[in-house]
Amino acid sequence: MGQDLYRKIESADLTIRALHQEDLPDVLNIEAQGYSFPWSESVFLGCFRPDYRLWALSWGQRLSGYAVVAYMVGEAHLLNLCVAPAKQGSGRGRRLLRHLVLEAARDGMSQVLLEVRASNRAAIDLYAAEGFDVIGRRKGYYPAGREREDALVMALPLGG
Repeated sequence: MGQDLYRKIESADLTIRALHQEDLPDVLNIEAQGYSFPWSESVFLGCFRPDYRLWALSWGQRLSGYAVVAYMVGEAHLLNLCVAPAKQGSGRGRRLLRHLVLEAARDGMSQVLLEVRASNRAAIDLYAAEGFDVIGRRKGYYPAGREREDALVMALPLGG
């Protein structure tokens, strides 16, 4: 089977739905694989509130990624987007990002904001390709062992 046909079949089985607390064991597993300083279960539990949107990306019945977005003062703040390392580079992150941007626009948000590690070239390139611009830098924002790493602040205006 050709690679293009395989990708079409695989992407046809991708779904995005609301993330539920029952998904947390899978989320925590992906989080631990994807980040050197992963969020704790209590941090995720604190995100199940009316002003947050939590998205699950599944392939078949298997969770392969998730996103956490806070809605604040008319802006959508992307707090966490992670795809299982074995599935990175397959377009899943782009699909999840496009979904949350579309939902934020539908919900009347004026823009999507995010922070990304200054060293995370793959994520920066993805966000830039999807129309995000760097609008600032937060010094020492992320833990990085004994040191701290800067974050780039990126924004995508929505609508108008």
